[in-house]
Amino acid sequence: MNMATRWRAAGIITASVLMFGLGASSQTQEPPLVRFGVITDLHYADIDPAGPRVYRDSVAKLEACVRTMNAERVAFLVELGDFKDQDTPPVESRTLSYLRTIEAAMAGFKGPRYHVLGNHDVDSLSKAQFLGVVENTGVAPPATRYTFVSGGVRFVVLDACHKADGSDYDRGNYDWTDSNIDAPQLAWLSSTLAGSAEPVIVFVHQQLDGTGSYYVKNAPDVRRVLERSGKVLAVFQGHRHAGAFSEIDGIPYFTLAAAVEQPGAENGAYSIVEVGRGGGIRVIGRQRATSRTTTR
Repeated sequence: MNMATRWRAAGIITASVLMFGLGASSQTQEPPLVRFGVITDLHYADIDPAGPRVYRDSVAKLEACVRTMNAERVAFLVELGDFKDQDTPPVESRTLSYLRTIEAAMAGFKGPRYHVLGNHDVDSLSKAQFLGVVENTGVAPPATRYTFVSGGVRFVVLDACHKADGSDYDRGNYDWTDSNIDAPQLAWLSSTLAGSAEPVIVFVHQQLDGTGSYYVKNAPDVRRVLERSGKVLAVFQGHRHAGAFSEIDGIPYFTLAAAVEQPGAENGAYSIVEVGRGGGIRVIGRQRATSRTTTR
């Protein structure tokens, strides 16, 4: 029994016409359950470029994204981490000013907005400092992992900015190659998925679909929780700037391209995501972002 069939049997999906390659013609496809906007790895800072990273241009890139999302009237906008960057060496007051500047650009979105913690968000700040500047609509600080429902889909935001001993990344006390979903959060994830009446999409900064420096160290444990739930439609992640895609045990993992790469507001990378009523995912890439459709 595939996932869409299980959802219909459980009453999670009741539509008779399924979307994105599940037997419906273009004339009979129903509107998606939800459409949302996503961007990642803006790395904003008022510093000179380093290789392909053009830090100052990220404000204009985010503003272009926000204009598109407002025009498209998406349900919400989420950024997947590494929202800001810093000087070398870092100066706390300047780092906070970069965060305020890029958050002001995101605040132009006329709807709920959400943030995922990335390693650079806490490279010289605490998680509390970061969360004290940004808005996660309807989510009270100091929550770094949280869940919300939009359009009949549950969205789960994970915080992989933990060291192997479970401690938080904090004010530069971290190793970006040592990212983990801590034990209490893994238990929370399992409980959240078990209690969800809705299909689920997961947001995380560091990658869950492999092993190595870019990946969450206990990613296999996290994937087992996702797979056993039978409810996860997709995982969206950032961190690897080139972007990627994989599918493991029926769950697609979309790694979105970094917005910070390449000069000019026209060289951003952001996407509109449509969640189909049959569980399919359509990613509509804008600028340098890749488009892709998956089916159930």
